[in-house]
Amino acid sequence: MSAWAAPLRLALSLGLPPEAFWRLSLTEWRALTEAPPAPSLNRATLQDLIARYPDEETPP
Repeated sequence: MSAWAAPLRLALSLGLPPEAFWRLSLTEWRALTEAPPAPSLNRATLQDLIARYPDEETPP
């Protein structure tokens, strides 16, 4: 199996026809397939999570 099979299948699943896939630059391909950056956790969000999911105390 070709090394290009998996990327081409991914392009097809994204609705990109083969001729468009082969015209993409590497930068364009990476922009299409990169995962979006994870949101950062700020203090307010952390405090909300702590309030929602407090640590449970285990009896000794």
